[in-house]
Amino acid sequence: MLKKIVLCLSVIGISACKEDPNNDPQKPHYTEPKIIIIGHRGASALRPEHTLAAYQKAMDDGADFIEPDLVQTKDGVLVARHENEIGGTTNVASLPQFAQRKTTKIIDGQAYTGWFSEDFSLNELNQIKARERIPDIRPNNTQYNDQFNIPTLEQIIELAERHYKKTGKVVGLYIETKHPSYFQKLNLGMEDPLLSTLSKYKYTRNIAPIYLQSFEVSNLKYLNDQLKLHNSLKQVKIVQLYDAKSARPADYVLQENPTTYADMATPQGLKSVAKYADGVGPSKDYIIQYNPNATSSSFVKDAHAARLKVHPYTFRPENQFLAASLKCQGSAQQRCESGANQEYQQFFKAGVDGVFSDDPALARKALDTYEQAKP
Repeated sequence: MLKKIVLCLSVIGISACKEDPNNDPQKPHYTEPKIIIIGHRGASALRPEHTLAAYQKAMDDGADFIEPDLVQTKDGVLVARHENEIGGTTNVASLPQFAQRKTTKIIDGQAYTGWFSEDFSLNELNQIKARERIPDIRPNNTQYNDQFNIPTLEQIIELAERHYKKTGKVVGLYIETKHPSYFQKLNLGMEDPLLSTLSKYKYTRNIAPIYLQSFEVSNLKYLNDQLKLHNSLKQVKIVQLYDAKSARPADYVLQENPTTYADMATPQGLKSVAKYADGVGPSKDYIIQYNPNATSSSFVKDAHAARLKVHPYTFRPENQFLAASLKCQGSAQQRCESGANQEYQQFFKAGVDGVFSDDPALARKALDTYEQAKP
């Protein structure tokens, strides 16, 4: 019998004994592809975003990673929504028992009116169903309205684990913490519960690759420091997201730090990011701008020089989201696979290490075409 090496952890309130992942004879061999396909909020072009159905569709369609965005419930449960304001992606506005929960809040300096995850317990959220966020652009997705619950992080991990057991394919999790400074002020910080949850499951401890991402900086530095203490989470990597170039991370605004995302995108800025992160997630215009022809920047080269992976967002197949030179004839909601494929090819040629895609099947097809065409 193989002798098991056991590690006892007592980190950020976790007290548990875990098998050393480096000495698990059942650990599958995994090599990350040179270019990864990230199912952005699942296969959100084909199913309502951040539902188990969207994540499953993304895995079925060839995604290497699925991307849950996390917010907190009132009772401290991590659930998947793109925003903590849930009125735009659920049927909560139609439920009379929650009519009095509608309110206005200031989040990262902006006022939002609606219903907010932190005002609901998990039991209450389970009475609410997901709906398509942009029905005017994705009317086909409305057929799935009111069918799916808001999933917890644990349910998403369990879904990926079942997929692995059924198919043998390892699909990673690419997790974003939304508005971390805002939730910390509510005593609902996400970082420690996130690491605790990842440590709980063998799939996320020992099998699947994990990326943790944020538009803020302080929480990523905290996560990076904590991961150095987690022998059971050695496969977890950190990614700094980039918003508009003139904007600043929300925690920098609170700290009165004048650094903008544009500052963080310079060669020196990227070297600073590399001190706590393994990769960067910029919006596409950091890499290629269409005016109207495609013009590439030095961002990928500079990031690679700092030993950072580059995963731009977001690749979507509808005319609404394509540059004018890539659009097909038709309405904004018209799917334009030829234009989308051309966009993928331009970014693959620019040297990116992965793409956030609303349609992983289309991204996979484009990547196969790109790799087959290489000499």
